[in-house]
Amino acid sequence: MTMYIQVCIDVKPSSPGIDGMKPAATRADAPEPSAREKILATASDLFYREGIRAVGVDTIVEKSGVAKTSLYRWFPSKDALVAAFLDDQNRRFWQWWDKVAARHPDAPREQFRALLSGMLKRLAHPQYRGCPFMNTTAEFAEARHPGRAVARSNRQEMRRRLRDLVARMGARDPDRLSDQLSLLISGAYTSAQMLGESGPQLELTSAAEALIDAQLAADRSNAAEPARSPAPANGA
Repeated sequence: MTMYIQVCIDVKPSSPGIDGMKPAATRADAPEPSAREKILATASDLFYREGIRAVGVDTIVEKSGVAKTSLYRWFPSKDALVAAFLDDQNRRFWQWWDKVAARHPDAPREQFRALLSGMLKRLAHPQYRGCPFMNTTAEFAEARHPGRAVARSNRQEMRRRLRDLVARMGARDPDRLSDQLSLLISGAYTSAQMLGESGPQLELTSAAEALIDAQLAADRSNAAEPARSPAPANGA
């Protein structure tokens, strides 16, 4: 069974994808997946649902129907398969991000709102099991693990993209604001995983809007404040 996972956004083939369409792998006219695709799809499903350490190579071989020699031909080790799984999720996530942002050209605030709306929809999906990047870093303590390297790269790219968005909105301190927003998003992922529908992740949009408004309002206030006259010299 193939699971179509977006980074921190999981959508099974039986459920709608990002745009309400089935994933390409489930369409009737889709080509037969290669051995590599079968292995990666099976591993992605199992890693996400059950955890990486809980899933062995033999289970992936059995579920995918691909010989173990083929698995090791494509992925020399389980760590290499983990990195490929996360690389695929990273690629899919940024494809989704770019597609959502493209719907609101030259409107960074609307782009950001649409991105948060899409994230919240996936956090509410019944099959949501947390962000695969955050899950991976929780499972592997080794700083040099290839999975952690991909996860770290994803978060760095998110901070960069958020900074670009808020800078285009006119934020006074885009570095600080982008980090605050990144922290909110990570907290929403965790809350949805731990607390489900009763978690505070539904406050994500309002909290993010408040942070943005606070910076933009401060900028407007500073711009409207008249210049002060220089203080008189002593004895004047």
